[in-house]
Amino acid sequence: MNNDRKELQIQKRECVFQQLFLSGFYPDADKSEHFELFLDDTDLLNELELGRIETMPPEERRQLQERCEAILHILPELDARINAAAEGWKTTRMSRVDLSLIRLALYEMAYDDSIPLKVAINEAVELAKKYGGSDSPSFVNAILGKLAQTLSAEKDGEKEEAAKASSEPQGAAEEP
Repeated sequence: MNNDRKELQIQKRECVFQQLFLSGFYPDADKSEHFELFLDDTDLLNELELGRIETMPPEERRQLQERCEAILHILPELDARINAAAEGWKTTRMSRVDLSLIRLALYEMAYDDSIPLKVAINEAVELAKKYGGSDSPSFVNAILGKLAQTLSAEKDGEKEEAAKASSEPQGAAEEP
């Protein structure tokens, strides 16, 4: 991936993170309208160093919005996974920055096969360095590391089940 494309991917991820973070403050608001207003605010995008977002084609902007909406739609599932992995911590006690980053990375790890686990974790840690507190990078990394282990184990189990199913003879008659 060339540097311009990589930089745009980083800005897209950061844009989704910003929306996830803001959605926590306005839980009953129209998320689509907020997202459009955010993307149309040139001054804010430049202030957040997301200036390349404003020049994105409409199709890519729509994809960003859809990604954000997809994550928001499954927050209870994501939070349940996070709570299971975060020993001694619950999502209700986590900082909004850390929680938003963990939710985004978990979504990428679990639902976006185009993003390797290590990339999702690394990018979340980098955003934690930029937006979180001094302990955020290590906290985010630890939780995502546990989630990555769980996801890898689940995928290994699915592969074993698929292999077992494909090795069983098809249509074999049962003996009486």
